[in-house]
Amino acid sequence: MPANRKLGKATDARMAMLSQQVTDLIEKGRIETTIDRAKEVRPLAEKMITLGKKNTLASRRQALAFMTKEDAVTRMFTVLAPIYAERNGGYTRILRLGARRGDAAEMALIELVDADKIAAADAEAEKARQEAAKAAKKAK
Repeated sequence: MPANRKLGKATDARMAMLSQQVTDLIEKGRIETTIDRAKEVRPLAEKMITLGKKNTLASRRQALAFMTKEDAVTRMFTVLAPIYAERNGGYTRILRLGARRGDAAEMALIELVDADKIAAADAEAEKARQEAAKAAKKAK
């Protein structure tokens, strides 16, 4: 992380904020934030997805240590990692949105690329989860 982007926060508060934003990005696929924050989130999110591609116990633990929600880590390993298996980096894009009305801060949308593939994989995962729930219910 460059030394010139402290984002007006102490180190622990800044890392907590960035960790939460990476978690939200993995969980939702896109987030709206300021350009400076988006530029800081991008390398961290890319590192987390690269950890997901390794798919080892150690990489899962590293991801859980950084990200704040276990569901987001599970989604990263089961849904996102297979989609990005053949891609060497460049998992996110930053789109500029213009100035925020209240304080004129430059806003950006940071999103995961291949959103259509992710949506299809999410639908498949949800369908499989529902079928597993039905099977478990019948087993009782």
